[in-house]
Amino acid sequence: MVKIGEINLGEFPLLLAPMEDVTDPPFRFVCKMFGADLMYTEFISSEGLIRDAVKSVKKLDFEDAERPVGVQIFGHDIDSMMAAARYAEKAHPDLIDINFGCPVKKVVAKGAGSGILNDIPKMVRMTAAVVKAVKIPVTVKTRLGYDEEHKEIVDIAERLQDVGIQALTIHGRTRTTRYSTPADWTLIGEVKNNPRMHIPVFGNGDVNGPASAKYFKETFGVDGLMIGRAVYGNPWIFREIKHYFATGKPSPPVAIAERVRICTLHLERSVAWKGERRGIMEIRKHWSAYFKGFPDFKPFRIRLMEAQSMDAVKEILMDILHAYGGSGHK
Repeated sequence: MVKIGEINLGEFPLLLAPMEDVTDPPFRFVCKMFGADLMYTEFISSEGLIRDAVKSVKKLDFEDAERPVGVQIFGHDIDSMMAAARYAEKAHPDLIDINFGCPVKKVVAKGAGSGILNDIPKMVRMTAAVVKAVKIPVTVKTRLGYDEEHKEIVDIAERLQDVGIQALTIHGRTRTTRYSTPADWTLIGEVKNNPRMHIPVFGNGDVNGPASAKYFKETFGVDGLMIGRAVYGNPWIFREIKHYFATGKPSPPVAIAERVRICTLHLERSVAWKGERRGIMEIRKHWSAYFKGFPDFKPFRIRLMEAQSMDAVKEILMDILHAYGGSGHK
């Protein structure tokens, strides 16, 4: 049984990776429906939180139905990170996660995200300070190192554990590695199999379906998997992986009626959370992913991108259901 503090995550948990402008409450809700065992908020700027910035504070929203849920924070200043952790704790999440993995240039340039991998002593000091600042568990998500010449994750993992983190997620790339390069799981396996490590170690990177999930689980012995890009438009991936683990067989294709049902639910919750105009605008990025691979879908995609009301979007979704209803297309 995998536990973070007193949080029981089951035998082999599947985690939803925090993704900016993707893993908001409406999308997290549908991922939870299909078996996500632990989810996180979109990553939140520590400076934004302590300034009470509306966008940052809004990201603290979550429902009890999403639990267990963690708030992920990032920043370059230790005092600000401590204050942000205390602020986030008031929202009563199950844990605080520190983002030491974001590779975005504007974040890294300030020494935050994976930029802090250039200063491991500061990374350790910041982690220790956040652990001391709150009463709930603190976890970390990071990468193998800053670049290919500095893959120091085995040592980093021990040092972060020593200052009190209760779980570690490792993305199998460095800050400078592009996504076109396959994730390197060998060092993730070394961390997990290090006899000094006693906290859960989760692997992240290139988990794109049941077969890859099984391979990473069995080959590297991690305690669970975090899934990022592969969940985009595919909240069913958690159910599919668990089905494959249990039966050794792939799940049947997701029926078009199921896709339309979940798209409609996602839309309704997005509008309820953000308001009609913004909810419709921000869910547009999901349409192509939800219907990826459908033949001759372009006219529907254009209509969805141009729709201005929830009723209009629902009408288009019904047209999609009628157009592909007999195809059995996934």
